[in-house]
Amino acid sequence: MAKKYSHKNPWTEEEMEVLEKLKSPCLIQEFIDSNSYSDDHFYRSPRRVLRDRKAHCVDGAFFAAAALRRLGYPPVIMEMTAFRDDDHVIAIYKKDGFMGSIAKSNFVGIRFREPIFKTIRELVLSYFEFYYNVEAEKTLRGYSVLLPLEQFDELNWMTDDNSIEPVIDKLEKSRHYPIMPKTTVKILSPVDKRSYDAGLLGVNEAGLYRPGKS
Repeated sequence: MAKKYSHKNPWTEEEMEVLEKLKSPCLIQEFIDSNSYSDDHFYRSPRRVLRDRKAHCVDGAFFAAAALRRLGYPPVIMEMTAFRDDDHVIAIYKKDGFMGSIAKSNFVGIRFREPIFKTIRELVLSYFEFYYNVEAEKTLRGYSVLLPLEQFDELNWMTDDNSIEPVIDKLEKSRHYPIMPKTTVKILSPVDKRSYDAGLLGVNEAGLYRPGKS
């Protein structure tokens, strides 16, 4: 694990009171889960997530990266890409050479992962069966390279809402890898009803992607 973050502390005393309680990746995930799922069409910095107690996947990934940084983990995010569905951004952390992830999602199954995955592909594939749209289609198709966030410190990504969009633009333009050939896509089965219903427990209907609708 890297040394604890030693950059000039950007947090207020009130913000620090919350962050200091998040002493593990699991507790960071619990905090993110306790916030409302955002259906807003704009990005929140980690600071604004703390203030609004609201986040969607991008907001949650940046918040998790900032909180992980305080624990000594490098702040890193990646993107999973989908067909007829929202893409998904998650924060990555590594323990003893194995990777795990933290994420905010409207779907139960595409959030936290324990650090048991040796490669990014392994981690991404663990999301496949749980990544589906409202039409019960399995929609995960690819993933990006990892994006370290230290390179964007001058943009003040932890505290400035306006800094998030250029980072996401960089992420979307980074190299991506498919998870399966196109021939396999054609034979994918739909999600069964029991799994479908379980994955939507506590869903914010307004935040659901609906294929064919703007």
